[in-house]
Amino acid sequence: MILLCISDIQGHVDALAAVLATAERRSFHKLLVAGDVVFPGPAPLETWRRLTSAGAVLVQGVTDRAIATLDPKDLRPSNDHERRMIERMRSSRAELGDLILERIKRLPSHVRLPLEDGGELLLVHGSPVDASEALSHDMSDEEIDALLGDDPADVVVCGMSHVPFDRTISGVRVINVGSVGEAPRSAGGAFANATWIESTPSGITVESIVVPLDREPVEEKLSAMP
Repeated sequence: MILLCISDIQGHVDALAAVLATAERRSFHKLLVAGDVVFPGPAPLETWRRLTSAGAVLVQGVTDRAIATLDPKDLRPSNDHERRMIERMRSSRAELGDLILERIKRLPSHVRLPLEDGGELLLVHGSPVDASEALSHDMSDEEIDALLGDDPADVVVCGMSHVPFDRTISGVRVINVGSVGEAPRSAGGAFANATWIESTPSGITVESIVVPLDREPVEEKLSAMP
């Protein structure tokens, strides 16, 4: 079984399209998405449509929860950046409509999938203990171990921190798949992250890929919302 694993698309359908076009060169069985799907990028509805048409397995990220549950009228911006983000939330909610917002609201925080070697994969946005707290590449093993909890599964696939890494801690393989829509820009330009996971009876193999993007860097980042 071959899995294409991505995260943090954040409404950038051009970046998603580039990743899926690259993936078409290699067949896969499931598309796993570790949250932060539609906001605050420019094409929330088209992003949602592309993922649902691909039969993606989705978990809820922090921006998914924000756009599905917060009413922009109740938010009080303290600076111009927050004001622009609230306006972007308002327009994104209008574009998505009530039905899709309800579906985003009901996305699970965790999804567990069986692996062919008898193990289990856990898909989550942040950490197994707290889906809204990231596992990041610069954490120590002890810091990550504290966020794995008592039943994290054999493989944890996550996103949120936007920087990919692959580490094994206390017998748990933690695979952060980076970001499709808001990966840190490098000297080589904009790019998107994705990860292949091949599950076989003898275990898994993991391959991280970088997809170049022909677009300007993202100017706005979503600030933390209550």
